[in-house]
Amino acid sequence: MTKMLDEDLRLVEQSIYLPLVLSVLEYDRKVTGLTAFKIKLVYLHLIEHTMLKVQKDLKKINDEMRKLKVKVIRGTNDGVFTEYDIYYKGYHEAHRFFNANLKNNTEKLLTYYLNKDTQ
Repeated sequence: MTKMLDEDLRLVEQSIYLPLVLSVLEYDRKVTGLTAFKIKLVYLHLIEHTMLKVQKDLKKINDEMRKLKVKVIRGTNDGVFTEYDIYYKGYHEAHRFFNANLKNNTEKLLTYYLNKDTQ
């Protein structure tokens, strides 16, 4: 991403990772709803509260990207790499992300959001 500023690069990365965090939380919400917990509502509330925080931040990022004329589209996934098409101020760049890195960074971001109110 040689043509992108560091600040814009952070926006692109967040626009990739935050939807992944939301999909993990959505899966966890479904599994929690089906699993036998003694006090299930506490866990569901935590997941839903975290989802709201992530959605709020994702909306801000999408608004900022729209202003900067940046668009990110998820492409193919071959099991090892996931390709993303990035459109930046009239330029197109295709980037491949290692799936293990996507998972690790998503996990870090999820940990951040789950601990956000306790810090």
